Amino acid sequence: MTTEIERILIMVLITFLFVAILIPFIKKIAFHVGALDIPDARKVHKAPMPRLGGLGIYLGFLLGYMIFGVPSALMNSILIGSFIIVLTGVVDDIKPLPASVKFVGQLIAAIIVVFYGNLVMYEVSAFGIVVDFGILAYPLTIFFILGCINCINLIDGLDGLAGGISAIYFLTIGIIATMQGKFSLDCVLTFVMLGSTLGFLLHNFNPAKIFMGDSGSMFLGFMIAVIALLGFKNVTMTSLIIPVLLIAIPILDTLFAILRRLLKGQSISAPDKFHIHHQLLNRNLSQRTTVLIIYLIDMLFALASIVYFLKDRFLGYIVYGILLFIVLFFILKTNVIYEHHKKELKEEKEETKEEKVEVSKKQVKRNKKKK
Repeated sequence: MTTEIERILIMVLITFLFVAILIPFIKKIAFHVGALDIPDARKVHKAPMPRLGGLGIYLGFLLGYMIFGVPSALMNSILIGSFIIVLTGVVDDIKPLPASVKFVGQLIAAIIVVFYGNLVMYEVSAFGIVVDFGILAYPLTIFFILGCINCINLIDGLDGLAGGISAIYFLTIGIIATMQGKFSLDCVLTFVMLGSTLGFLLHNFNPAKIFMGDSGSMFLGFMIAVIALLGFKNVTMTSLIIPVLLIAIPILDTLFAILRRLLKGQSISAPDKFHIHHQLLNRNLSQRTTVLIIYLIDMLFALASIVYFLKDRFLGYIVYGILLFIVLFFILKTNVIYEHHKKELKEEKEETKEEKVEVSKKQVKRNKKKK
C-alpha cells in the first residue's frame, strides 16, 4: 500500500510540475496565434486573455500516460477521442467554431470511446436498484459523455472555476479508489489528470494569467466521463451516484441554462449571463469569493460521496439531500431559471418615470408663478 501511495504522489507531482512549467510557454503561443478571449458584455474579465491552457493539461495527461500507463485497445480509444476533443477545442480557441461543428467533434470522440474502446455503461446501480439498459446502453453512454463535456464547458465562466471543480472530482475519485486498494487504469488516469489540472490552476486561479479555453473545458469533461465509465467497468464505484453528484453544480447549472433559454424562446446554445456563478457575482461578491463558495459546496458533495461509499450510505443520502436542498433554494431565489426581478424592475422604472413627470409639472408651475 505504501508503495502504491508513493507511486500516486509521484504521478501527481510529475504532471503538476510539468504543466506548471509548460503553461507560460503556451501563453506565449496563444498570443502568437491569436488565441485570445476578447471581453464583451457577457464576460467578466476586462482585458484580452490568452486561451489554449487546455493544451497544457492535455500534454500533462500524455506525459503521465507515457510514464505510468499501459497500452491497450481501450487506452487507444481514449487517446484518439481525447485528441479529437482537444484538436476541436484548440481550433475553436484560435477561431471560434459554430456550436454544431464543436458538437460533431464531441460526438465523434464519444463514438470512438464507446464502440472502439467498448467503454459502455451496460447497467447502473442506484439506491439499491440495478437497471440494465440493454440495447440502449450505447446511445445512453454517448449521451453521458456529451453531457459531461458540455457541463464542464458551460461552467467555465470564472477564473479557476472549471479547473477547481474538475480537480475536486479527480481527487475524490482517487481517494475512493485508493481506500479500496484498487489501482487500475481509472486510478492512473485520475491522478495524472489531478496533477495536470492543479499545474494549470496555478496559473488560472484568480487573478488568472491564462484561460483553459474550450480545448481545456471539453477535455476535462471528456476525461471526467471516461473515468466515471471506467469505474463502472472495473467496479471502482458501485453506482451512478458518485460521479454524477461530484459534478452536481455543473449538471444543475447546465439543466437550468437549458430550461431558462427554452422559457425565453432562445436556442439552448445561446450564451447568457445568468449562470450560478453570475448570480453570486450579482450579490456583490468578488470572483475569488464566488469561486471559493462553489469550491466549498462541491467539496461538501465530495465529502458526502466519500461518506456514502466508504462509511454509511444512509448518512451519505442525508448529506446529499441537504446539499441539493440548499442549491435548489438558492436557484429559486435567484434569476438562474426565471428573471424574478424583471417585473419589479419594470414597475420601479414606471414609478421613477411618473415621479420625473410630476417633478417636471411642478417646475413648470413655479416658472409660471415667477413670470
